[in-house]
Amino acid sequence: MELVIGSGNPAKIAAVNDVFTEDEVFSRDVPSLVSSQPFSDEETRKGAINRAAGSLKANSADIGIGLEGGVMYVEDDLYLCNWGALITRDHVSFTAAGARILLPKEIEHELKIGNELGDVMDGYAKRENVRKKEGAVGIFTNDRISRKAMFAHVVKLLHGQWEYWQQG
Repeated sequence: MELVIGSGNPAKIAAVNDVFTEDEVFSRDVPSLVSSQPFSDEETRKGAINRAAGSLKANSADIGIGLEGGVMYVEDDLYLCNWGALITRDHVSFTAAGARILLPKEIEHELKIGNELGDVMDGYAKRENVRKKEGAVGIFTNDRISRKAMFAHVVKLLHGQWEYWQQG
């Protein structure tokens, strides 16, 4: 079976490859069609759906997968969030969300003035390409959970839903 992920991000591609080990995985960098820094569960979920749908339009694969990271508020606190979407060639779709982790107030301030989390994290952690490697979740969990692992969890949820649907 062929899958296409709507991103060129190595952490996201590796997450899909880790779960769909028997399948051929392609990547196409497609737009999320949401803001570059999604600021709610709803917007982040929509970005994942748009990436999955866009990847199918860009490739003749059997399944399109979209993964999107964002932030969302719980009361007055800002949390990291992530969503995934899996859409089949015949338009059956599944979505799933993953881990949430509190972000420091100084990160929140930078995001509110229009910066993207990946760019903020490079400066904050004094590292390069955090978004393509450990991600904010890797920094704030002391590398116990990487961005790849966080997205792999979401991809496992999507894969399981899809498998269950296939049985019915």
